[in-house]
Amino acid sequence: MKRGEEGAALLSVLLLVAIISVLAVSALERLKLSTHLAANGAALDQARAYAQAAETLAVMRITDLSEADPLQTKTAGGWNGKRFNLPIPDGTATARIRDGGNCFNLNSVASGQLATQLAPSPAGIAQFVALMEAVEINPAMARRIAAALADWLDSDGVAAPDGAEDEYYSGLAVPYLPANTRMSDASELRAVAGVTPEIYERLRPWICALPDSELSPLNINTLTPDQAPLFAMLLPGKLDVVRARKMLAERPAGGYESVQSFWKVPALEALNPGAEVYQQTKLKTRWFALDIMIVVGNAELQETALIDGALSPAVLVSRQWGDPS
Repeated sequence: MKRGEEGAALLSVLLLVAIISVLAVSALERLKLSTHLAANGAALDQARAYAQAAETLAVMRITDLSEADPLQTKTAGGWNGKRFNLPIPDGTATARIRDGGNCFNLNSVASGQLATQLAPSPAGIAQFVALMEAVEINPAMARRIAAALADWLDSDGVAAPDGAEDEYYSGLAVPYLPANTRMSDASELRAVAGVTPEIYERLRPWICALPDSELSPLNINTLTPDQAPLFAMLLPGKLDVVRARKMLAERPAGGYESVQSFWKVPALEALNPGAEVYQQTKLKTRWFALDIMIVVGNAELQETALIDGALSPAVLVSRQWGDPS
């Protein structure tokens, strides 16, 4: 073999070795990635199993809490909003039960027994406007958003004054149509006309989407002073956030024994809440929210669940994985 041919052969061999090396490195990287994904998948499966165990414990706790007193939900033990550490062998787990009815029920803006036969609810609309004003959203914008939400939920295709129906949404750059039924998650509010990311961010701590059209069932014994805007929204134009916060802070240590005794407080009695609001305030919690955080290895799992405590035993109604949206 001539010297030039030997050089070409050597170059070919070196090129082949280089290609094989690249392929080997690529194969090793793929193997490492596959191993990593498999490990993460196993850790995530384990985290889900722990989350389901936490759900079971929470349902048992809520059942006991609900059955302990048929007339009111006791606050003894500080269960409302308190985080509990759950012992797991290969990571960390925390769970928190809170009153899931102490929020503005977006679905209360339209009323009706069937989700497909809803009509605007004046009381729900007024309370939503009052809540938005309480968290410093422009009153005119608040009225437009409340009207648009009622149109989003109600069963007809006729836009209310300041509202929005098919014609508005179909004319957007990315067109879509209103649901014309109840919301299943509060994040759906972001699709409603007038709701900007900034407005949604401001409203998010106060809103929920309960699976009915009832006015928000606020428990006067579990409502905290920090939740004063929810209390203030019950009496639009009559009760401001500062006074609402003060009254919640002055609640008796053991809570109120009856809704009647709550509304007999001199500062409230003169406000004349009316029958609808009177019935809306509760001592017995039906809806409980459960927040779970599980960390196993490199896997992190968040869950938010809604539990119906009116049933015996209590029943998990819905769950959402990931960060609350």
